[in-house]
Amino acid sequence: MSKRLLVVDDDDEIRELLEFDLAHSGYSVDTAKDGMEGLNKAVTNAYDLILLDVMMPKMNGFDVCKNLRKAKPDIPVLLLTAKGTIGDKTQGFDCGADDYLVKPFDIQEVLLRVKALLRRNTDSSNEQSFKQEILKMGDIELFPESLETAIEGKKIKLTPTEFEILYCLMQHFNDSVSLAVLLDEVWGYDSDEDVRMVRVHVGGLRQKIEKDTKNPKYLHTVTNVGYKLTPMPDGGNEE
Repeated sequence: MSKRLLVVDDDDEIRELLEFDLAHSGYSVDTAKDGMEGLNKAVTNAYDLILLDVMMPKMNGFDVCKNLRKAKPDIPVLLLTAKGTIGDKTQGFDCGADDYLVKPFDIQEVLLRVKALLRRNTDSSNEQSFKQEILKMGDIELFPESLETAIEGKKIKLTPTEFEILYCLMQHFNDSVSLAVLLDEVWGYDSDEDVRMVRVHVGGLRQKIEKDTKNPKYLHTVTNVGYKLTPMPDGGNEE
């Protein structure tokens, strides 16, 4: 059965282009012309992925994503927008988006991102042992079914991407994990231009799990490499 996608964009030309190219690539595609219609369709119907514009009438994409995360936290969301500053990207990821592309975009890049997000989501849903597993190391626990972590017993809600980053780092705990490995294991591809995206997501994760982000106990930056997770706070220092 083909994957079902929802494209939400008020620009008729872009929406129709995406609908045509995605359908030509074998996906079943539904569309919406504004944020309110998109949110209603996303909540009411079953989709495997949502492509979401930011600047739209009735409800912007950030608010759509926030509300969607409350109703259906597991659906991958790819933001497509002309707003490309680091602040805009941070806001998008804080709302729960999984990936971010700036307009104008190459349709092949869209198809690559869609494929990677769908593969990641399918792999997670098929790993029943993973879904039932509660992973605990030191002060950190992971709860896959609820996309939560607990730090020293205090539960914290994560976005799907933040959860996958933390899960990846826990698989390599106390070892340095490169940006390339994070991109490959979390997003399913490696591209130098997406290094900033990883850093933004890691920054959001650090804000949630650290009391003092400037002096982290658990999530450490390894200069010129990537990141290291030390589930026991005495296990590592900033390098």
